[in-house]
Amino acid sequence: MSNEASIVSKVWSFANILRDDGVSYGDYLEQLTYLLFLKMVDEFAKPPYNRKISVPEGCDWETLKNESGAALESRYNKTLKELSNVKGILGQIFTKSQNKIQDPSKLYKIIDMVDKEKWSMMGADLKGKIYEGLLEKNAEDTKSGAGQYFTPRALIQAMVACVQPEPMKTITDPACGTGGFFLAAYDYIINNHHLDREQKEFLKNKTFYGNEIVANTRRMCLMNMFLHNIGEIDGETFISSADALVSDEGKRFDYVLANPPFGKKSSMTITNEEGEQEKEDLVYNRQDFWVTTSNKQLNFLQHIRTLLKETGVAAVVLPDNVLFEGGAGETVRKELLKTTELHTILRLPTGIFYRPGVKANVLFFDNKPGAKDSWTKEIWFYDYRTNIHHTLKKKPLAFNDLEKFIKCYNPTNRNNRVETWSESNPEGRWRKFTYEEVIERDKTNLDIFWLKDKSLADLDNLPDPDILANEIIENIEAGLESFKEIMATLNGKSVED
Repeated sequence: MSNEASIVSKVWSFANILRDDGVSYGDYLEQLTYLLFLKMVDEFAKPPYNRKISVPEGCDWETLKNESGAALESRYNKTLKELSNVKGILGQIFTKSQNKIQDPSKLYKIIDMVDKEKWSMMGADLKGKIYEGLLEKNAEDTKSGAGQYFTPRALIQAMVACVQPEPMKTITDPACGTGGFFLAAYDYIINNHHLDREQKEFLKNKTFYGNEIVANTRRMCLMNMFLHNIGEIDGETFISSADALVSDEGKRFDYVLANPPFGKKSSMTITNEEGEQEKEDLVYNRQDFWVTTSNKQLNFLQHIRTLLKETGVAAVVLPDNVLFEGGAGETVRKELLKTTELHTILRLPTGIFYRPGVKANVLFFDNKPGAKDSWTKEIWFYDYRTNIHHTLKKKPLAFNDLEKFIKCYNPTNRNNRVETWSESNPEGRWRKFTYEEVIERDKTNLDIFWLKDKSLADLDNLPDPDILANEIIENIEAGLESFKEIMATLNGKSVED
C-alpha cells in the first residue's frame, strides 16, 4: 500500500472505530480538525519554517501528546478552551470547541496517528482529498444535518467551468459552508493559468472572502481551505462569522459563487424603508435592496447583486420559488432583468442535494452600470431536470453529466450559442427566450419548461424501481417541509426556530 493510501486508510479507520462508540463523522471531523491544526502549528514553528506562532503556554502539541489517561482529557479540554480566545485563524478554528471523544485511550490513539505524519510537508492534493472525503461522508450522515452545508462538488465544478475565474480577481460566497466554491475556483485558476509570484500570493491570501454563521461549519471551511494551501496558519481569517444579510459591508467583488441556505422563511424581515419599526429587533434595514421580504433566498439574491462590482459576475443556486413567487419575487426578478444581464438558467434535477425533494436552478448573471433600458435581452435555459433521475448513492451527479450543458453555455464565447431545441427537435434541452417573451409572462415567471415528462405518458419509460421509490420519498419529505413552513408562518416564527 502506498504511503498516501496508508494515510487515508488510517484516517478512515479511526472514523469507523469511533462510530462504534457513538461518535458521528461530524464529531470525529471536528476533533481531527483541532488536532491537525495544532500539529501543523507545531511543525511550522520548527525548521525549516521557524515561524513565531503564539500559542498559550501549555496548549502546544508537544505538551498534549505527552499526556495520557485522565490527564490527557483534562489537558485537551483546557487547550481547546484557551485556544478559542486567540485572535486570527487559530482562534476561529477553536471557537466554541468541545471535546466529543469521551474515551482518553481513543483520543490518545488519534493524537498518535496525527503525530506520526508530517502534515506540513504533505501535498495539498492529498491533505485536501482526505479532508474533502470526510466532509462528504459527514454530509451523507442525514442525522447530522450537515448536508445543508455541502453542495455537490460536480455541480460546483460545472458552475466554475462556466464562469472561468481569472487570476488577480476577488471571489466571495456569502454562505460559504465548507468552502466548496472557493476550492473549485482555486483549482480552476491553478490548472488554467501559469501564475507568477504576485498572482500566487494574491490567490493564496487576497482572492477569497466569505460568510458562515455556524461555528462548526466555519471551522471546517477554514481547515479545508488551509489544507488546500489557501491562507496562512497565523494569518487573519477571511471567513466572517457575521450574518451576510445584516448589512452591506461595502466590499465589492469580481465573482460571487454561492448556494445560499435552503428554507423559504428567514427569522428576520429585511426592510429597505426608513423609519419602519423594528419587530423584536429582527428587522434589518437594507437600503440597497429593491424590496422588503422575509424570503431568505430573495434576500440573498438581492444581497449578491449588491456584492458585485459593476463588472462582476455571479453564478448562484436558488430554489424554484425564486423563479415564480409573486409579490416580492416578481419585483426582484424584474429588477434583476433590468439592472443585470441574466443570461442563463440551468434547471437542476431532484436527488442531487442532501436535503430531499429540493428543486433548484443555477442563475448566471453579469452586473451592469445603471441604464434606462433593461440589460437582459435574452435568457438561455438548459433543462437538466425533465426525464433526468439521480440519487445520492446509486446514481450521484457527476461532472460529465453536466458537460453537455457547459458546451452549450459556451464559456469562451457566450455570443455564439446555438439552440438544441427547435420545432423539428422538441426534445432539445437548450432554448432561448427573449426579454419581451419573459416580461409578458404572468408575474415575470422564469420557471419555464417545454419538455414532456415521459414517465407520465409512457409506462415503459419509468425509471428503475429504487430511483422511483427514492423520488416518492423525496416528494413526501418535500411536502412535509412545505407544511412545516406553512405551520411556522401561521405560528409567527421561522422553520429554523
